[in-house]
Amino acid sequence: MKRTVLIYIEQNSKYLLIHKHKKDMNFNKYMGVGGKIEFGESPYEAAIRETFEETGLSIEPIFKGNIYFHAKDYREHMILYKALEFSGELKSSDEGELTWVDKDKLKDLPMWEGDYYFLEKLDSQEPFEMHLYYDGDKLIRVLDEPLIFNK
Repeated sequence: MKRTVLIYIEQNSKYLLIHKHKKDMNFNKYMGVGGKIEFGESPYEAAIRETFEETGLSIEPIFKGNIYFHAKDYREHMILYKALEFSGELKSSDEGELTWVDKDKLKDLPMWEGDYYFLEKLDSQEPFEMHLYYDGDKLIRVLDEPLIFNK
């Protein structure tokens, strides 16, 4: 299973998003910054590194939740963070165009459908777990509470 981090930096009721230009599964979509967790790296360390690499900013990540993506031939565990404080100078990214977007305008942007579900929970006080099931690009099921086995 692929392990990644995703970080939403917030300032003045806006999130810093990246409009992906890289020709991969995220092409032309908007999302927070992030990427793969490297071998021997904690998710927290990965969030700091990925943010700096993609934006030039240093952050204090706040853990928000675990997101699991399920598709026919794809599995991903994404650790979701938010950052309210940052320092440094914003720089351009070879991943795409960085832009500040009003939180109330997020639904107007092309994103993965499941992203809209966890974005609604980013302001929650309690961390959460969410499972997103896809058939190709289509979201077919959302479970937004921890799964409990052997009840």
